[in-house]
Amino acid sequence: MTPTQNLPLTLADLEDGIFTLRAVDPDADLATVHAWMNDPQVARFWETAEPAEKIGEYLRGQLASSYSTPYIGCLDGTPMSYWELYRADLDPLLTGRYDALPHDAGVHLLLGPSDVRGRGLGVDLLRAVSHWQLTSLPDAQRVVAEPDVRNVRSVRVFERAGFRKVREIDLSDKRAALMVRERPA
Repeated sequence: MTPTQNLPLTLADLEDGIFTLRAVDPDADLATVHAWMNDPQVARFWETAEPAEKIGEYLRGQLASSYSTPYIGCLDGTPMSYWELYRADLDPLLTGRYDALPHDAGVHLLLGPSDVRGRGLGVDLLRAVSHWQLTSLPDAQRVVAEPDVRNVRSVRVFERAGFRKVREIDLSDKRAALMVRERPA
């Protein structure tokens, strides 16, 4: 779980605009998230090419989770990304697959519209969000992520945002690069 107070939360004043996170509304955001998750570039790695009803169930499941919180990232108020911020040490998909520390934070990022991809924006967003996680969660010593190893662009973005690849791990649905950003000393 992640802090949810004071949403929407302004996380960064970027060259491209003001970046904020707000809570997902599974009804109001369904069409947008469904379109993003069915984009072939996204679905290839997220494996989310599903009908709207399934995406709605997925979003409601994320909202009901005891360890994960879904967000919509907005740039100058316009939705442009989907985030899952979670307790990686409590994630049943990760349990036993890496050496978890108590209170490890986790991050999943999906850049929605194709016009926001490939511009370096993901680096700035990941830096801002992972910094917020480490600042807001005093017990978390690091943020972890596990992008698909085939998604070379995503792994590179995580590295440029201050994460390091620790190793590769096998998850139920993919071979993943275990990425870690440590709390600054």
